[in-house]
Amino acid sequence: MANKLDRIINGDCIKQLAKLDEGSIDLVFADPPFNIGYDYDEYDDQRSCDDYLDWSKQWISGVKRVLKSDGAFWLAIGDDYAAELKVLATRELGFTCRSWVIWYYTFGVHCKNKFTRSHTHLFHFVKDPKKFTFNSLDIRVPSARELVYGDKRADSNRRVPDDTWMMTPAIPPEVVTWDGFVLRPQDIPERFPPTSDTWFFSRVAGTFKERAGFHGCQMPEQLLGRIIKACSNEGDIVLDPFAGSGTTLAVAKKLDRRFIGFEISKKYTGMIQKRLAKIQPGDSLDGPENPALSAPSTNRGRRLLRRPAPVLRTVSESPIMAKVNVSLGQVAVANGELATAIAEAFLAAHQGYSSDRVLADPELNDSFLDNCRLLGIPGDAKDWNQLLLNIRKRGSLSPIDTSRRTMIRHSEMEPYQFASEIAWRKVSDEHACSLDDILCNPTMAQSFDRIASQIVPDYSSFQYRWAALSIRKEASKGNRLVDRVGQRLAPRVVCMPDRDCLPALPGHYLITAAETQFFVGYASSLRSCPLFERNCLGAALESMNLSVKIDRDVKIKTRNFDPAAFKRTGEEADLNNWRSARRAKLLLRYRPVANVPLSSSAA
Repeated sequence: MANKLDRIINGDCIKQLAKLDEGSIDLVFADPPFNIGYDYDEYDDQRSCDDYLDWSKQWISGVKRVLKSDGAFWLAIGDDYAAELKVLATRELGFTCRSWVIWYYTFGVHCKNKFTRSHTHLFHFVKDPKKFTFNSLDIRVPSARELVYGDKRADSNRRVPDDTWMMTPAIPPEVVTWDGFVLRPQDIPERFPPTSDTWFFSRVAGTFKERAGFHGCQMPEQLLGRIIKACSNEGDIVLDPFAGSGTTLAVAKKLDRRFIGFEISKKYTGMIQKRLAKIQPGDSLDGPENPALSAPSTNRGRRLLRRPAPVLRTVSESPIMAKVNVSLGQVAVANGELATAIAEAFLAAHQGYSSDRVLADPELNDSFLDNCRLLGIPGDAKDWNQLLLNIRKRGSLSPIDTSRRTMIRHSEMEPYQFASEIAWRKVSDEHACSLDDILCNPTMAQSFDRIASQIVPDYSSFQYRWAALSIRKEASKGNRLVDRVGQRLAPRVVCMPDRDCLPALPGHYLITAAETQFFVGYASSLRSCPLFERNCLGAALESMNLSVKIDRDVKIKTRNFDPAAFKRTGEEADLNNWRSARRAKLLLRYRPVANVPLSSSAA
């Protein structure tokens, strides 16, 4: 083959498909861009309809050419072009469609003015309808004869999944409903059995352990596992022309298949290589094999939504609040019963994370607020969040296990952390408030998100908010060492057009806009600091109402960060703390308008 096996290749899929030998691939799984305006880093997802279909025909033609005569082609696509691409693949290019599977998922993106999209179409195409690989024994499931009736006539090899969407004729009384609707599909798993062509796998959300963390569109490993097991054998070659987060390749490697992936983004290509390097053939697939059965049902879960709505009482009827005779503003957190109600709402929602994570993560915070409403706690979202924060500061949450950690390294936050600090400064100046106040108040939190995303787009609200919390945490550690570091910046001063003169070394910097000391920060590479990008810096200056000409008025003063210099001091301190101490000293000296003042950031 022109391309070596077991690798991810950076490049356009159409060009790379042309390099493969004809009839050399056993299985292709493709999850192409849906042409719905998703913001990829190196692809325009807003083509005209005709252009998108022409492009699709080119790459699908390439897929057909490289497939073996008994090979299979699986296509994942959204509603917008599902019908067009099925017709294109079958009537124009000669594929045969064996199955049209619906992947139903939870954790769909919440919509306010339309029904939340919770499915993707999965087409199973083959080149030869009489000769193709389909390993039914590898994906068979128990039958009703076996599971329910104990019938001896049940096939000992179990049965092949069918293509019927099963509906439950009656809802069991223990299942939670809301206006007649089941709240969560795992409450009635037979609605989405593994035997049907509607597959229930949760979308890989941002809080999931399975999440790769660098790509917004990630398939569950178990879903790919079902496809690869059914349509290929060990040692077969699996191709993914749109590798994305690398899940197809990861699953292929775990299942002892050979694999090739194409990915147009250099950034994603590098991340996929790192992901694959950690995997060995035979490793287990991430995620539950049958989510409908393995996920806890609502009535067995810890969310307060397990309680049927009619059972929930109003505040005045609740034993927890029976003694509360004053308004929320007058009720001190010391009121143990109110604290108990807030703690119960937190316990039901936190998924093992800390209260900081619940405040910063919109998904977890929505769950916490929903439970506060169900308990009938007086007040609104801002009040409940503030009460949670106050209770945590009093140590009342200590009995609750919050040992699950948020694993985001400083290097991962660096591309957007400065945007979080500038947004924090902007909102705090407008409202004379702290970071805690911002996170507790949904209106201010949304304003914070908007400002940060205008400076550096494409990151989530949670990422921006968590970066701000990290800034505060680092500042607290650095302040303890601030008296031991100097404050001098090197005399190197460059204008924006000359920033390539800066060294590709870690260091601190000061950005000056005209006569205004604008921002102090740290970068792992002074030359490639994201804030030095023209568009990013322009948005940052605009957010702080500074109208200057970047080429003429903006200057950068820097100093390299030399870890060895701190080691020579003989002090026992983490280098990150030394770095934060240097930044704190520079903040004290220059007092830039876009940084959070030292006293606030360390609060």
